Amino acid sequence: MREAAHPGRIGAYPAQKARTAPNRPQVSTREPVIQELEPPEPEATRRAAGVTESSRANRGWWDRNADEYQVEHGTFLGDDRFVWCPEGLDEVEAELLGPAEDLKGKGVLEIGAGAAQCSRWLAGQGARPVALDLSHRQLQHALRIGSGFPLVCADATVLPFADGAFDLACSAYGALPFVADPRLVLREVRRVLRPGGRFVFSVTHPLRWALPDEPGPEGLTVSASYFDRTPYVEQDDEGHAVYVEHHRTLGDRVRDVVASGFRLVDLVEPEWPEWNTSEWGGWSPLRGHLVPGTAIFVCERD
Repeated sequence: MREAAHPGRIGAYPAQKARTAPNRPQVSTREPVIQELEPPEPEATRRAAGVTESSRANRGWWDRNADEYQVEHGTFLGDDRFVWCPEGLDEVEAELLGPAEDLKGKGVLEIGAGAAQCSRWLAGQGARPVALDLSHRQLQHALRIGSGFPLVCADATVLPFADGAFDLACSAYGALPFVADPRLVLREVRRVLRPGGRFVFSVTHPLRWALPDEPGPEGLTVSASYFDRTPYVEQDDEGHAVYVEHHRTLGDRVRDVVASGFRLVDLVEPEWPEWNTSEWGGWSPLRGHLVPGTAIFVCERD
């Protein structure tokens, strides 16, 4: 699962995120080496950011931050666990892609794969995953952990695959929050899916963009317009974007899905489970028990 930003920025998945029950994740024993890169603190703002600028900024951000991300999230993610969101919804229980026994032999594209933990889980079920990510450094971590499936470094708006190449596609906080035009991704995913293929993706719940990105009580007060679609941008001293995240309302997301040739099968808003007592950036038990933090769209190609 990838990390998002601002209301979307899922801060860090710290070590305290380890589950206590009922399904303790596998702990990774492979610790990455952190690159010693400490650029100046960027300025956070809201401004326009197009497709090219967003892609360039986010590729660089993930390459620079992949090491830290994998260190902070490694305990929670394990090496081969499929988790959809900070709430801890696991594909083992959710079966949003379908029953695990039905995944055997299926071609599955994971978009925004990071270190490919979800793809590794899929391979364990007998599926034939392909893990795609914009960040070369993230995929190096996939190699570090090990994989017996293809790893592809590419932009999700231009997928390097033939039409109808996959049975299923999935994305856990990957790609869609970071692109200026999500329909570019959705149409590409539809193209590479076979007729009747399913695409499931999770993003920050749009409601969270109206609230401060804080885990405490201050994060429960509306501070911005839910309808303000101006991107969240972190930029350097020269005004160049180094990180971009785009807001879509819930209605926008539904319209994007339908306009791109998918049928919306389900919209899942995971509730915060009692076992999850940790904080993850702006995600916390306090907020999680009151407002949704994640939206998961289950779509099928018409």
